[in-house]
Amino acid sequence: MAKISQVSSKYIVHSVIEIEGIVDKPDVIGAIFGQTEGLLGADLELRELQRSGRIGRIEVKLETKSGKTSGSILIPSSLDKAETSIIAAALEVIQKIGPCTAKIKVQNIEDVRVSKRKFVIDRAKDLLKAMMDNVIPDSQELADEVAYSVRVMEIQEYGTDRLPAGPSIDESDDIIIVEGRADVLNMLKHGFKNVIAVNGTSAPKSIIELCKKKTSTLFVDGDRGGDLIIKEITSMAEIDYVTKAPDGKELEEITKKEIHKALRGRIAVEQAKLEIKETNGNTKSEKPRIQSGQRPKFTPRRPETRRPETRRPETRRPEPSKPVKLSVEEKKAFKDMLEDLIGTRGAYVLDPKLNILGKVPITELQTTIKSLNSGVHAIVFDGSIDRDLVRTAERTAVKYIVAMDSKIKPGDTRITILTSNDL
Repeated sequence: MAKISQVSSKYIVHSVIEIEGIVDKPDVIGAIFGQTEGLLGADLELRELQRSGRIGRIEVKLETKSGKTSGSILIPSSLDKAETSIIAAALEVIQKIGPCTAKIKVQNIEDVRVSKRKFVIDRAKDLLKAMMDNVIPDSQELADEVAYSVRVMEIQEYGTDRLPAGPSIDESDDIIIVEGRADVLNMLKHGFKNVIAVNGTSAPKSIIELCKKKTSTLFVDGDRGGDLIIKEITSMAEIDYVTKAPDGKELEEITKKEIHKALRGRIAVEQAKLEIKETNGNTKSEKPRIQSGQRPKFTPRRPETRRPETRRPETRRPEPSKPVKLSVEEKKAFKDMLEDLIGTRGAYVLDPKLNILGKVPITELQTTIKSLNSGVHAIVFDGSIDRDLVRTAERTAVKYIVAMDSKIKPGDTRITILTSNDL
């Protein structure tokens, strides 16, 4: 008689049996075949199904205790779901085994393929882990190389100017404008696909049109050339934000972390223009150089006619500030506020109890101080202290100015000036 094992079956019917008496296994198996005979029709006759191998060997486990027998019945099946369910339900019609009352209850029908699938998944996990432990360096290098190649392949030419660009220029609402093709490749390498290059120091027509429709960020090298590009591009296109690579570094060589940090610290284009203007103003005071091959021109000096001395009215210079000893609480408060402002280009205005009256951008700091007129005890901001700010603060009786650095010497004003180094 052809029989199938549980290994080759698709389903296993799990049922429990309770018998009010003592019986043996052959009694149970005989009752199953005998009491289901003719119940389900010729096609689902248990003897024929077992003979053809579609029902496996019925396994019965019994345990006798206190004159009663209980146990379990397992029936493997290679029938389909519906036919297996009919066979399982037919077991519950058995009410007697031998002379004893019996009750069979089907607990569940197990899908053997699920168990096999779980085994396959668990085994696959073990095999993958073993493979990764052995070949992770090589596979990682291959993965990085393939990912880099794909990103490089994504570079395209945009517009009539055929500018190097990423694949998401049209779909993205924000774009990042860089200098050249190498910068675009580095940005693509680190996952930024909304990048386009100007390929020079002037803004092509394609860039000008894009800036009218999208929020744009100009990302340049951290050198003087970057400042020149900012000045040129912002005068031609509607740039919204500006950011730079770390000082002395080019965009094509910086890391992903440095790119994210630079983009988080981007500033409005008006503020960038103001900072470049201040920087250029400091460099204009240098003496002009004489080019080689040119002779300096001299103009004869006229003899001086000495006029009678007239004593000008004395202008009182502000008394230099005396060294002020900060308390531990004041020093900690100023330090925490200054660290909180790093990279924000903002300022805190404080009252005598060091409560924050408000936070304003640096560009609006002097206007805010003038409008408050009094009650400002200290100013903490992310920037450099200059002469104009000190004059405004002196008029409103400010006691402390705390900033990253200062262009004013402490002895030139009666206000106490503190920098990050002092804290």
